[in-house]
Amino acid sequence: MRVLVVGSGAREHALCWSLAASPLVKTVRCAPGNAGIARDAEVVPIAAEAIDELVGYARAERVDLVVVGPERPLVLGLVDRLVEVGVRAVGPSAAAARLEGSKAFAKALCARYGIPTAAFRVFEASQQAAARAFIEEHGAPIVVKADGLAAGKGVTVAGTVEEAVAALEAAFGGAFGEAGARVVIEEFLEGEEASLFALCDGRDALVIGTAQDHKRAFDGDRGPNTGGMGACSPAPPLTPAMVERVMAEIVRPTLAAMAAEGTPFRGILYAGLMLGAAGPKLVEFNVRMGDPECQVVLPRLMTDLGQLLLGAADGMLGRMSARLYPTHALGVVLATRGYPGPVERGSELRGLEAAEATEGVLLFHAATRREGGRWLADGGRVLTVVGTGASLAEARQRAYAAVDRIDWPQGYCRRDIGARTLAAASEPMASG
Repeated sequence: MRVLVVGSGAREHALCWSLAASPLVKTVRCAPGNAGIARDAEVVPIAAEAIDELVGYARAERVDLVVVGPERPLVLGLVDRLVEVGVRAVGPSAAAARLEGSKAFAKALCARYGIPTAAFRVFEASQQAAARAFIEEHGAPIVVKADGLAAGKGVTVAGTVEEAVAALEAAFGGAFGEAGARVVIEEFLEGEEASLFALCDGRDALVIGTAQDHKRAFDGDRGPNTGGMGACSPAPPLTPAMVERVMAEIVRPTLAAMAAEGTPFRGILYAGLMLGAAGPKLVEFNVRMGDPECQVVLPRLMTDLGQLLLGAADGMLGRMSARLYPTHALGVVLATRGYPGPVERGSELRGLEAAEATEGVLLFHAATRREGGRWLADGGRVLTVVGTGASLAEARQRAYAAVDRIDWPQGYCRRDIGARTLAAASEPMASG
């Protein structure tokens, strides 16, 4: 099977790495990829949002399966176009991708079909005064979300009314472009946050892992929201019983709802959850693997990823199962100083070979380039260093041992990934 992975980040590197190990996969290509991905796949210089070029390439090269990593090509309809020309693809149609592309759409779907989520109201830019009055009436904490895609940075969990109003004004003022022309304001949910990943074929779904992300830029969950500074898998709060509750109360009802709406969901459904006293509630859906969650979920997947993705594309998941290794994985993101704001490119990373030689460690590249035999940083989030082990403590120790072997003064990372999880529990194994 000839596979094309679309995207260029550490998530796509993890996908290429996992697919390259599949006995079903003959070749793995990645468009546009990066210098680190080039070690596991052939990189193709086509941008992830160049829909026409990607479709033409997939046809000309007789690609058997396209796996779409980022959300934007999905929202732009890449899968629709591929299916039209007879190319198998893993990912939702543009209509189904609205689960992520429009938070207002997803919340309205939940309301119509009784899927548990936070209470909410939707406001257009022309209703800014009403939105502000709503915030002032309900008080803080409260959550303000840009409706559209904002690269993981359009959500503000406001601790004060002033912070919420500032987030509202930023969204309506163009901070997120068209994505902020509409906002969702919702109640603040108490509980433990975790994510579940389900591979779907329109009718059936298989759990392929769970994880907990660390969104804030700095230790102690301080600083601005980012695309993610680290993650661990499995998520301890998602016990076998809780996983089944999430599937029964959120994932399967969502698949049924999307099918009833005439937009069946195929691909990876990423359910961001809040686990509180009232049970699991949906925080939001994404319609692809998370980043950095993908980097810690896939190393724990025992079942052949190529086989699973082919089953999703062909509607065969009802006859399949997904097995996970009884291990832990913890990923630490290395980012250029200044991220999530503007960053300088071109600083050198030394010691990557030594880091990768650490027992139980994997390196997934997000934004690197190779120049004169040197590894150079080429963006904000640059690497995910993943440690694996029999326990979360072991996985964490290995990840940070590898991080400490990397010489990169221009970079930074959080030093507390997984620390709160370790402190809060004695590490009972979760199923996900």
